[in-house]
Amino acid sequence: MTVMISGDQLATIKLGTFCRGAAKTVPQNATTTVFTVSGGRVLVTSLTGKVTTVIGGTTPALKLVATPTTGTANDMCTALTISASEVGTQFSMPAATGSALAGVISKSGSVSAPGSQVVAIGTIGFNVSAADATGAIQWTLSYVPLDLGAAVVAN
Repeated sequence: MTVMISGDQLATIKLGTFCRGAAKTVPQNATTTVFTVSGGRVLVTSLTGKVTTVIGGTTPALKLVATPTTGTANDMCTALTISASEVGTQFSMPAATGSALAGVISKSGSVSAPGSQVVAIGTIGFNVSAADATGAIQWTLSYVPLDLGAAVVAN
């Protein structure tokens, strides 16, 4: 007997539940919230961004930030300069906190997706460090709940 598993089902088995929001304009010297974690901790199995509007500005640098409801915010990765990233350029959260954000600037063919991080109740956002930054990025996150009732929603 043949059993067919669709690509969506296979991705869910491997990575967990997927969550994707609308494209967000890059913030200027600030952090924009992209996802909210509620009900408990989650294992973020992938967090990727895709440029939807060309990135402009004087050397804007991008990093991901986890801000817990209780406790202190932490950088999920070190910043990557994203100047002139073309539409389709992709970014990916590294497995180890404090490691570099993965991305090939001004090339949209591929990006490595190395691993996962545990995130507490709170928010996940992205920070761009240039006061004149322009452009937009759409983020996709996959996760597995670690606590009963834990979930993620796009903002």
